[in-house]
Parts: sequence; structure tokens; C-alpha cells
Amino acid sequence: MQAANLGHIEAETLLVFGGPYGNLEATQALFAEAGKLGIAPDHIICTGDIVAYCADPLETSYFLRNKNINIIQGNCEVFLAEDSEECGCGFEEGTACDVLSKSWFSYCRSQINADIKEWFGSLPEHLHFTFGERSFAVVHGSAQNVSEFVFASDSEEKLKDHIQKAGVDCIISGHSGLPFTKIIGDTCWHNAGVIGMPANDGTPRVWYSLITQSDGKIVFEHKSLSYPASKAQAKMKKADLPGGYSQALTSGLWPSLDILPESEARQTGFNLMEKKAEWKKS
Repeated sequence: MQAANLGHIEAETLLVFGGPYGNLEATQALFAEAGKLGIAPDHIICTGDIVAYCADPLETSYFLRNKNINIIQGNCEVFLAEDSEECGCGFEEGTACDVLSKSWFSYCRSQINADIKEWFGSLPEHLHFTFGERSFAVVHGSAQNVSEFVFASDSEEKLKDHIQKAGVDCIISGHSGLPFTKIIGDTCWHNAGVIGMPANDGTPRVWYSLITQSDGKIVFEHKSLSYPASKAQAKMKKADLPGGYSQALTSGLWPSLDILPESEARQTGFNLMEKKAEWKKS
């Protein structure tokens, strides 16, 4: 697989986010926050799916390319670069997610130009780096499958097996749309969540994370972000994109729970809390 090695990152703090999803307003709000925090572009990481459900795939792509941050391919970038007619999410045929994806992916294909397609194809599939004496891999789904959904409810054995196969101490992933950090002994799985859609918690907030090294430990801080969701929603309605996803921007509830394990589905509508997880060497 095409991978990029960032080497050792000396920064105190990294900002990680996933799934801009063509939501320009949320993406701009995130970078305004990064500016307030004083985080440099080369210390910002995106876990992919620059485009998907929302109305500004081309504008969001150019905005992010011009920021010169670290970005990997999500499944949407992979399949758009290949000029595929489907997003490659692996939705079961005939499910609500499968049906809705045909509409938003077709819209993305109609908006993305050859220049951005070429850029999508040039992005690495994985990133590797060391930070605070730990080794990290940034993947979209898993190290083996860009479209694999990994959730907090997955077994520790499954997560640890993925981490060991990647040959690192920590995997940072995207794709599933829900933020979580799971520390398993000396290994860790971290998903910052996404900024293009709410986390199915009944609020319009979106999610990113700050990863800080201090005194021999790594701290993962899940952060919520508010932005002008109604403006992004109006653009989606004007573009005649699926109503379930445009409604989700303000309701905070996903139009379908097809991809969610039972544990995550039961948490629908429960407000997520900002929280920290400390990862110390044993």
C-alpha cells in the first residue's frame, strides 16, 4: 500500500480530524479553531473522506489542499480517483445507506474535476510517524481494508490484532464516524470522529481530537465543534441531496443505523461528552 512516513514529530500537540464530507462550513470552522490553538499545518492530520454527503466537495477539496496538512485517502477519494460509480463503503445492497450513497456519490462525481481527482489519487493510503516515543499509523478503515468499519464495541482482540499487523503501538482511524479511544495494554486505537456530520448524538456538534505528549504519556482529548450547520444544510437542500443527511446536520441524528453495531445503535440521541484518555507506558 502507498504510505508516507512523517518521521519523528517533535510537536507537543497534534490535531486530528476525519470526514470533512464536503462540508465547507465545518471545515472552515475547524481551521479557525486550529488557528486559535496555534497548531501548525504539518501537525494537523486528516483521516480521509474529504468528500461525501455535503454540498461543497470541490470547494472543500481545494480548501484542504491549500492548507498543506497531512491527509490520507478515504474510500471516497480512492473510488473517485478511479472514476468508480460507487463509494466503496461496503454497504449491504438494498440498505438505506446503500440507496442514499448512490445519490450523494453521483453528486460528488459530477462536481469533482480532473485536477482534484489526480490529487486524490496522489494521497497516501497510510501515514506513519513516531510521537512521544510511540509509533503510530494513520489509516482510514483499517490497515488492511480502507472500507472496514471499526467501532469502540469491537473486541479488544480484534483491535489488538489489527494494531499488531500494522506493526505500530497505535492506530488512528476514520471511516466509522464516531469518536472513541480504546487503550489495550501498551497499544491503543483512536478515532477522532468526523467534522462533516454529527455523531448521531442528537446535537449538531461535530468532533475532532487533540493528541498531546507530556511527561512520558500520551493524552487523547475528544473535542466537539460548533459551526453554522444551517448554512451547510441549506446548500444541501439547494443541491437536492438526500434529505436524511441534510436534516442530520441540525438534528444530530443519522438517517440510517445500518452500519452500526447494536451497542452503538443503542446510543443514538445520547449527547456525547468531551473527554480525555491518558495512555501511559506500563
